[in-house]
Amino acid sequence: MTSLLEDPSLEQHFKGHRDTITSIDFNANMKQLATGSMDSCVMIWNLKPQMRAYRFVGHKDAVLSIQFSPSGHLLASASRDKTVRLWVPSVKGESTVLKAHTGTIRSVQFSRDGQLLVTASDDKTIKVWTVHRQKFLFSLSQHINWVRCAKFSPDGRLIVSASDDKTIKIWDKATRECIYSFYEHGGFVNYVDFHPNGTCIAAAGTDNTVKLWDIRMNKLLQHYRVHSAVVNCLSFHPTGNYLITASNDSTLKILDLLEGKLLYTLHGHQGPATCVVFSTAGDFFASGGSDEQVMVWKTNFDAANYEEKLKNQSQPVNCVLKDLEISSQLPECASKTHAAEQLLKTDFSDAVSNFPSQQKKYSSNILASESEAALPFNQSHQEGSGIPSALASTLEHIVGQLDVLTQTVTILEQRLTLTEDKLRECLDNQQKS
Repeated sequence: MTSLLEDPSLEQHFKGHRDTITSIDFNANMKQLATGSMDSCVMIWNLKPQMRAYRFVGHKDAVLSIQFSPSGHLLASASRDKTVRLWVPSVKGESTVLKAHTGTIRSVQFSRDGQLLVTASDDKTIKVWTVHRQKFLFSLSQHINWVRCAKFSPDGRLIVSASDDKTIKIWDKATRECIYSFYEHGGFVNYVDFHPNGTCIAAAGTDNTVKLWDIRMNKLLQHYRVHSAVVNCLSFHPTGNYLITASNDSTLKILDLLEGKLLYTLHGHQGPATCVVFSTAGDFFASGGSDEQVMVWKTNFDAANYEEKLKNQSQPVNCVLKDLEISSQLPECASKTHAAEQLLKTDFSDAVSNFPSQQKKYSSNILASESEAALPFNQSHQEGSGIPSALASTLEHIVGQLDVLTQTVTILEQRLTLTEDKLRECLDNQQKS
């Protein structure tokens, strides 16, 4: 029998920023994860081996975008202080500053060969820089409002940009001319990126939608209404078969682009999920949010042939986090998180499968298929789903209790963080005296 698709699972989580996390990226060597934050800091989290994180201080205002170079030897950061910094991602945290923009820089990205940088700014321009000489090369300026995002195509010939003038523009890098403008989004476009094969683009909008356009024929390919709030970020899986999105509705959504459907909804962040990215190989993805949490997830589902799962899964799976490994940090709340874990280990496959003969015991953190349809259908799954009302009520009660437990753990973690900060201040004061 074909092995069924495995569900994403939370592998690690980190907390160290003091404000909303705005951007996140894996080093290609998979030993480091970088984040930028509204707290003006860049942080490098060491994944293998797990060591103390590096905090890079240099920007004078919020860091809005970060990215590792393809080689992993440099990290670029863009800030509200109108500068780009190039960091060496080591304990010293040395950096050089690039200046040319006259407004907030909202986006920075390396070309695939690592030779160039592209930035997008509130000064309504896109700028291209040389990495080796660390100098400004040229500007692209046809937008009439803030430019929120700019990306190179995989082959480096094109640049796509998204602006608050409600357009997405495709630029020819060689001629420096705009070759097409998309005007289709109902709201502003927060984020845009190229599909790995370079033939289409995906855009995340303030109108809660995700849209994919074919840039060869300049036509809309897919239109997803799966979020209930602004979509902040998106990332293509390297195979190009999946797209992950992060939204102010606090969820991450994984879309199957081949089937044109919602595959997973992941609940982890308390508050808006602001950024998300797949690793270079696609076997992991990471997310950040306004809760200052950094989460690293194992993809799992991309490793298996999932045709059988799609046949048997009439609705998207909703993933609910277990205890975020907090029990190892907070011994006093271990009993509560243990209770939550026991609830989550309960096998609800009878309740959620339309094919009882192909039940699956979920190995990670799947609770149940909640009554949430992929928009635009927006209909309750309980109607005609075959789930007894008593069982549905019990599941709703369990979900409610888990929400309470999650909130309790979050409060305890916040208290622990405050205690650690106070202890750090005391130690610093002692050393100074």
